[in-house]
Amino acid sequence: MSAAESATAIHRNQVDLLDFIDWSGVECLNQSSSHPLPNALKQGYREDEGLNLESDADEQLLIYIPFTQVIKLHSIVVMGSEEDGPKTVKLFANREHMGFSNVSDFPPSDTVVLSQDNLKGKPVVVKYVKFQNVRSLTIFIEDNQSGLEITKVQKIALYGSTVETTDMKGLKKIEDH
Repeated sequence: MSAAESATAIHRNQVDLLDFIDWSGVECLNQSSSHPLPNALKQGYREDEGLNLESDADEQLLIYIPFTQVIKLHSIVVMGSEEDGPKTVKLFANREHMGFSNVSDFPPSDTVVLSQDNLKGKPVVVKYVKFQNVRSLTIFIEDNQSGLEITKVQKIALYGSTVETTDMKGLKKIEDH
């Protein structure tokens, strides 16, 4: 099986994790009050290109997303424009209560530099082994593509699976071949 085939095989079991977000606990630091996080994260809003999440005082955004159950994160989509879309994105699994003052104190579970393809919707596959038992995800958007004051995020989508729905019979079959 080629690498491309195995990537597709992995991808088939992934679902949009939107349904597993605990909305009551979601936070976003440095968001513009008129362009808040739901514009990029919520179903319906994130599909509307006229709606963005925008940073406020400077270009950085710190987003905390708790889940209603334990998930495995496979990939993330972060869309934006080629000028003010996000560039360096650091992902932290299971790190509660981070702020801009201490975000640099912890090593990220993964760091992603978004390409133009990513900004148009190509998913970034994360270091899967670091995101196996995720109860919460912190997304630190460190800068944007052109070093502008304001970062705009058109869409954030998370793909993976819930730990409970891992099909053990399915895994067994693969080993038998």
